[in-house]
Amino acid sequence: MSQRVQRAAHLPGCAIATSLALAFASFSESAFAADPLVDATRIAARAGNPHVAVIDLRPAAAFQAAHIPGAISADYRTAGWTVPGQGGATAALPPVERIAAAIGALGVGDGDEVEIVADEFPAAARVYWTFKVLGHTEVSILDGGWKTWSGAVESGAATRGPAVFTPHYNASLRAELPEVAAAVTQGSATLVDARPASQWSGSVLSPLVHAGGHIPGAVSLDESAIQTADGRLKSRDALALLFAPAGGKPAIVYCNAGYLSAADWFVLSEVLHRPDAKLYEGSMSEWTSDASRPVVR
Repeated sequence: MSQRVQRAAHLPGCAIATSLALAFASFSESAFAADPLVDATRIAARAGNPHVAVIDLRPAAAFQAAHIPGAISADYRTAGWTVPGQGGATAALPPVERIAAAIGALGVGDGDEVEIVADEFPAAARVYWTFKVLGHTEVSILDGGWKTWSGAVESGAATRGPAVFTPHYNASLRAELPEVAAAVTQGSATLVDARPASQWSGSVLSPLVHAGGHIPGAVSLDESAIQTADGRLKSRDALALLFAPAGGKPAIVYCNAGYLSAADWFVLSEVLHRPDAKLYEGSMSEWTSDASRPVVR
């Protein structure tokens, strides 16, 4: 029993009822905040809460045409969520202090709960992963994205006052090049390739990479298979079956630039509760930047 409920036992009449209501409302709120996926009804119910930040990753023009009231525009492609990496990665995680400052400038503070809205699930998953890497655990994604929103909308630009966002870097969610190389040479982890099978096989070459094919030993788990026709994630049971080839080892997920792979990482980590799942955001753009690294076709 919480301290708030215990104290209520010593209060008379309506004071008890009020205190209990606040206690259980607080419990319900905190329990829900941990959910990685939320629906439009939940977001609508929290409209106007100053400690909830709705981040809209769609292009700025789409945001200005219509957005959830109170939302913040932070276009995935232009708002600085990724940067070119020194090792050849096309979309690496920015330096921690830099991305933390950018998030604070959006108006997201240490005590805020973040709800992510996007028109593509991989974008939402990559930003979700970014918050988790920065140690901000109160973050959720609107399941099905913008197209599931049928509530009130606003148009035009929107701003939120700057806030203090303090990063607490969590390296356990991120795989870097030496760890990926160890997975190849020592079998220390299962490599999961989130790209279409045609790119895994090498029959189609992405312009982001220098060589076609996949990292040796990688299993193909195409990101496009994780959603239903309406854009929502499939059931947990369906996803568990789909991801069975990942096996029981720690998993390192990659694609070309840490975009599609963020979606597969989300499934493994947040839906299937695999704490040993990591995202290799350098992906094939980094791996193939050195011709001496092996690639299988």
